[in-house]
Amino acid sequence: MFNRSLCKTFALALLAGASLSAQADWYLDGESSRLSFISTKNANISEVQRFLVLHGKVDSKGVAEVEIEMDSVNSGIPLRDERMRKELFEIKTFPEALITAQIDLRPINDLAPGAQLELRLPVTVNLHGKQHPYNAELLATRLDDRRFQVVTLEPLVINAEDFDLAPGLESLRKLAGLSAISLSVPVGAVLIFTAR
Repeated sequence: MFNRSLCKTFALALLAGASLSAQADWYLDGESSRLSFISTKNANISEVQRFLVLHGKVDSKGVAEVEIEMDSVNSGIPLRDERMRKELFEIKTFPEALITAQIDLRPINDLAPGAQLELRLPVTVNLHGKQHPYNAELLATRLDDRRFQVVTLEPLVINAEDFDLAPGLESLRKLAGLSAISLSVPVGAVLIFTAR
């Protein structure tokens, strides 16, 4: 009798936990997540840079948002970061960028811990007052019953002209005394979401 009661209680707890993660909103773990981009100057010198402050959420209907604080750009060179904030991103006017997508959460919720699922879905990038759609190839991994990870299988290649960033890049080029800065910028992400 005791064992049957204990098993029943344990089973109910498991079901409650599964129901919670299926119904819960998922929030981005900004400390564990990373969004980086590669800039290329003088035709053959490429450097990896990143944004340090990210916020995000996937609601119970699968609406996903990742917000990037543009003043958190980090290239490892403070003067360059300041120039990017002012000349390129114009953070006083455009302090954030936003990535949005619609995700079907059912396959992710059905994954066992450690299992993976490839996703191909449209995403929209809102940057510098402009929007542009992309098709993203992503890999979702269920880490445990309360966390999943999404990584880009292929970088999104952002073209500066789509977001009116070409004049800012030209200003940066002149300030740095460079012959060229590429308008095409590959962007990659590792995003970890936790159920609440």
